[in-house]
Amino acid sequence: MNRAVLAERLRYYRRWKPFVEAKELTLIALCCAPFAIALNRLLIPHAIVGGGLAGFCEILYFATKGLIPVWASNLAINVGLLLLAIKLVGWQFCLRTMYGVACLTVWLKVIPIPETPVISDPFMAVILGGLFAGTGLGIVLLNNGSTGGTDIIAMIVAKFGHLPMGRAMLASNILIITGAYFLPEVHSIEKVLFGLCYTFMSSTAVDWVMNRVRQSVQFFIFSKHYNQIAHAIMTQIPRGVTILDGHGGYTNQDMKIVTVIARKNESTRIFRLVRAIDPDAFVSETSTIGVFGRGFESIKEK
Repeated sequence: MNRAVLAERLRYYRRWKPFVEAKELTLIALCCAPFAIALNRLLIPHAIVGGGLAGFCEILYFATKGLIPVWASNLAINVGLLLLAIKLVGWQFCLRTMYGVACLTVWLKVIPIPETPVISDPFMAVILGGLFAGTGLGIVLLNNGSTGGTDIIAMIVAKFGHLPMGRAMLASNILIITGAYFLPEVHSIEKVLFGLCYTFMSSTAVDWVMNRVRQSVQFFIFSKHYNQIAHAIMTQIPRGVTILDGHGGYTNQDMKIVTVIARKNESTRIFRLVRAIDPDAFVSETSTIGVFGRGFESIKEK
């Protein structure tokens, strides 16, 4: 395959990238709505405080008798965290987070808080709220988005250190939820337990959504144009590749095999690249149980 044909096929692939980014931005904007619905329509009417920055904003809302709206405190705190992140990490890492914070702020402002609970049973409101919030946040994260809050802190820590953020976030969530007990509107062990249930449900929903898509896969690509395919995957996805030596048992010919490990949600892009370069390529895709190292999960000692 000459360079002109390869360049034309890669240009065709790049033409689709703006549409992919537009789809991601649209999903981020839309999927901030379930989180806002869970907060404004299900939790706040029952005076149930969840974890994270949203829970802290709820505490401010109840402590000031509604004088500081949740959307306003959420925006103000996120702006401060974003300014810190831009200074320490760089603005290019924060663009999607800025967009996610703006979308969430709009939804929190637009969706009204009812005077009486939409769902009378508080436990059912907690279950539905956790599912709504977790599913929405999971889809936002899958589309490389973020709603700010503790995500910004995790971004900074990931840049400069290797602190166990999971434990730190769990401790902060428990502190926020239990601290809400001293509010007159909450002041109930039952509501504190409801807040813990909501946090558990939302985190479980986020994990379920993420694990459905963010699974790792391994590709074995057999093609005469292995160099072009390897270069395209490394520059367009981007993922590292390994080129193996192979020998066909039936054809009795030597050949090169491109192998790459990627996230499951990247598999469609890899297939499109391979098809653009060599429609006759033979591709094998398998799921992997665990992938550890650069670009994937970190190796942890037990």
